[in-house]
Amino acid sequence: MSTVFILADFVNEKATKTTFELATAAARVGDVVAVVLAPTGEGAARAATLTSGPIASIIIVESSDFQEHGVSACADAITQLISQKSPAAFLVSSSAFGKEIAANVAVKTNSGVITDAVDIDSNLTATQVIFGGSATVHSKVINGTSIITLRPNCITPDLAACSATIENIALTISATAKKATVKSSQAPLQGGRPELTEANIVVSGGRGTNGDFAAVEAFADSLGAAVGASRAATDAGWYPHSHQVGQTGKTVSPQLYVACGISGAIQHRAGMQTSKAIIVINKDAEAPIFELADFGVIGDLFAVLPAATEGVKSRKS
Repeated sequence: MSTVFILADFVNEKATKTTFELATAAARVGDVVAVVLAPTGEGAARAATLTSGPIASIIIVESSDFQEHGVSACADAITQLISQKSPAAFLVSSSAFGKEIAANVAVKTNSGVITDAVDIDSNLTATQVIFGGSATVHSKVINGTSIITLRPNCITPDLAACSATIENIALTISATAKKATVKSSQAPLQGGRPELTEANIVVSGGRGTNGDFAAVEAFADSLGAAVGASRAATDAGWYPHSHQVGQTGKTVSPQLYVACGISGAIQHRAGMQTSKAIIVINKDAEAPIFELADFGVIGDLFAVLPAATEGVKSRKS
């Protein structure tokens, strides 16, 4: 049976939901091998959090070079593992880091790469939504190892308990991969809300907030949701650019997306239209985003959201 590598993703030393989504997709193709790239001495602790999903085995590679030399060192390690093990495919999250890893590994292994897939079938045909969501494409790599980046939240993860075998492999990172050195880095600030790209629910605000995100945040908190923003809102300085959803921001595919005061420019829609359910709140009945809505409310968000927030709270109590 074929084997498929996935690059395990961790936050605070714990495997993320995206890791189990990758494993679920990979299991459609063959046996899943989760690759753990960790600083020296931290691999076992990270691997210990991979207790769910269809993961057959775990490969741990430890090196201080991953922190010191970043993407190039990680890509070099993955390239060596692919050369040794010859997997049918390598899957990684469609984050900025994941895409950079995928591109590097594709070049080093002379393989094709597909980015931003929203689904993968058993013969490694990937589904992509392109041109701002106006077209759906089915693609397949025909040269080398299939390297595919998968958008978070597009696949429901299989979280059944697993008992994977663990293999520790020692690798020497090449001198070429050490030509760039990371002098300093800052981890993303972790607030009380879920990470935007991994959240099951996202509540976003746009130009209609007039810079006041209090109602958006209160509603998001009542749902345990992440907060997003349109480019108009971030460009105006109303909300951090790290929360921007759209073609030039982050792509999200939550179970529920709530767009508040967002007109629905094609650039924003490209970043959220694969959401499973979409609710729109906008006082402009002609706003283009209503075309995507599963449920729409024509009204002032400052009147609708507080009422919705109280409704959610009362249901919880």
